[in-house]
Amino acid sequence: MRKWHALLVGSLLLVSACTPVFDNKDEVIQETKDKDSNQASIVPNHSISEETYRMILSEDRSKVSKARSVTVNQMGNRMDISEFEQGLRRHSKEYYDPEEYFFQPGQFISGDTLLEEWLSRYAEGGNEDGLNPELDEDEATVEQFRKNPKYISNIVEQDYLVKKDDDVVELKGLTIGISLRTVYNFTAEGRSYKEDHSTEELLEKGKEYAGTILKRLRERDELKNVPIVFALYEEEEASSKIPGQFMSKTMVKGSSSSIGDWKDINEKHVLFPSKEAENDYFEDSQIFSDFREDVSDYFPNFVGMIANGFYVDNELQQVSIDIPIQFRSQSEVVGFTQYVYGLVVEMFPDHYDVEVKINSMDQQESLIVQQAGKEEPFVHIYE
Repeated sequence: MRKWHALLVGSLLLVSACTPVFDNKDEVIQETKDKDSNQASIVPNHSISEETYRMILSEDRSKVSKARSVTVNQMGNRMDISEFEQGLRRHSKEYYDPEEYFFQPGQFISGDTLLEEWLSRYAEGGNEDGLNPELDEDEATVEQFRKNPKYISNIVEQDYLVKKDDDVVELKGLTIGISLRTVYNFTAEGRSYKEDHSTEELLEKGKEYAGTILKRLRERDELKNVPIVFALYEEEEASSKIPGQFMSKTMVKGSSSSIGDWKDINEKHVLFPSKEAENDYFEDSQIFSDFREDVSDYFPNFVGMIANGFYVDNELQQVSIDIPIQFRSQSEVVGFTQYVYGLVVEMFPDHYDVEVKINSMDQQESLIVQQAGKEEPFVHIYE
């Protein structure tokens, strides 16, 4: 297990530990019983922060997400994999308060149901649950592929529960994420092709899929009266260095079998450096450019530093910076981390989060995190 070290400005204080230091309170856990299965669950009494859901940990290993491998297999961009699931929890907070609700990976839609049925193509007399349009891919022409694309790539279910007075956890809400392809890749007539999908297309199709999925979930007795949140996600290309974004969401009340109004989501991930960043977010782009230049003063031959800026309603919320460097010694790692720490303090404003990961060729060497509103960043150096 790797060790953590805390880095202080002006001097180094090396403190070994096995994990990052969070709140030092003793954690109290309580055993609860699932009313239907009589399975024991562990419910933490504390969360890492007020904005983090407490996760229900079942003693039954089968109660991990029933479709947890589907996301990795279906989504081509590894950054989308992380953003899709984390973003669903972020948007669920508007409807399910983390102080009241517990989180549990989805238990109602299995991986087999997704891969073999819902995410496959419709086939009359065969897979009539397929959400993607019917097409004989072995015989189809290029034009037929283009007229019948696979829009939907993935569906993720998240469950939100409340603990009752008698220490029984009860399902009180679902969130369903629907991920849609920005680029549709296919092979026809011996050649590979790709077809771009507009955000407007994806929104239209995603809302159709949500209506179909709602109908199917309501057919299950245990989900007839459970509120369900739907969120639509637009994937990025597989080669993209940033993830896609959520486009829209809606809440369906427990007593309803139809979807009402959708709420637009104005989120965006922006790559630094890029023409988009320079044209649309010039001031933020200039800060990154100056930071990059100052880093190069320390290591003139370094290349490849990039950043991901996360915007909500056109306001920067977080910037994540990756610095790849080839180091010759641990002392060089420490010295460079100190230098970058100083740059973060001096150059970045304190109204958004800044995360800097310093990496060598095969591992992360150090981490610098400046949280919005905090006077000083905190730093860890791996040994």
